[in-house]
Amino acid sequence: MSIEMIPDGTAPADDAVAQRRKAFIDAAREAFFANGYAGTTMSSIASKVGGSKTTLWSYFPSKEDLFAAIVDDIVHHYGQVLSIDLPVDRPVPEVLRNFGNVLMTKLTSPPLLSLYRLVVGEADRFPHLAETFYDRGPRRGKARAAEWVAEKMVRGEIRMGDPMRAVQHFSGLCQSGVYQFALLGMREAGDIDRLAEEVDLAVEHFCRAWCPPAPE
Repeated sequence: MSIEMIPDGTAPADDAVAQRRKAFIDAAREAFFANGYAGTTMSSIASKVGGSKTTLWSYFPSKEDLFAAIVDDIVHHYGQVLSIDLPVDRPVPEVLRNFGNVLMTKLTSPPLLSLYRLVVGEADRFPHLAETFYDRGPRRGKARAAEWVAEKMVRGEIRMGDPMRAVQHFSGLCQSGVYQFALLGMREAGDIDRLAEEVDLAVEHFCRAWCPPAPE
């Protein structure tokens, strides 16, 4: 079909489909966060948006597919850490500090905290949810960071070892303070200004463990 033969209504129709899809995702996210995965039905989501369950199924064949779309939507908006620049020609502490600050700012955002709580709360009954969440978010981010670490190991700026284990150590150090309070909704989570300080400490401890001493 030539361009001239494409109906004028094609673009608006595509927009309508995208808007409808987003409406289902937004409604499902709100329902999942409020009622849990098990406590949310496809019928209730379709009813909230308006329309039949058959229409919802035409966009998302299963509740698991809908959950995956929610994860992708949140990661798209708050997953800057998945695409943050990790230059191999910059000093290790500088890159780690930038990476850590972006990571913790995103992880402590309300949507990601709610998503993490949902996944953990349903992990025993629905382990595939945890796998979906981890594959679409944390695994991708850590894989990128591990590639950078591996290159730094080859260059002698980080001790040789398992790059993924090194990334896990750094991530754990960054998440050991305010983030834990935020997950639990504790009062201490309000001291969000401490995040940068905690990232600095994480960088310091990581470098002591993983970086060779500077030449005298």
